[in-house]
Amino acid sequence: MTNATARKFGYPDTLVAETAHWLVLLRPQQPTYGALVLVCKQPATAFSDLAPDAFADMKSAVDGIEALLRHTVAYERINYLMLMMVDPDVHFHVIPRYDGERAHGGHVFKDAGWPGPPALASHVALREEEATALAADFAARWRA
Repeated sequence: MTNATARKFGYPDTLVAETAHWLVLLRPQQPTYGALVLVCKQPATAFSDLAPDAFADMKSAVDGIEALLRHTVAYERINYLMLMMVDPDVHFHVIPRYDGERAHGGHVFKDAGWPGPPALASHVALREEEATALAADFAARWRA
């Protein structure tokens, strides 16, 4: 069964990829172009509670994320933020970082926090159909 955090971020409509222990979801609120959420499928609310095989499988998810975003976003840095204050299930916000802006689907995505910490409050809020379409595009690129 999928956890509440994955559902909050639009699962299954925002699914980009899945490994044995992790879901890679498009983040509907995009502080930068290509922002994702990496959600553990294992029921855990503390990082230290994950099983060893979930930690090992995280490598596959991170490799896929970075290859996808390197190609589609051309990021300069990437931030993995574990912010489990509102959504307690183990998950990371994946924020590709870049100087300047990126454009996609009629939106302009600026990295408002560059070169400092990400400015999560400054974001492009994708409509549901836009998030679903971008997730599908990223999923096709992941599989390619």
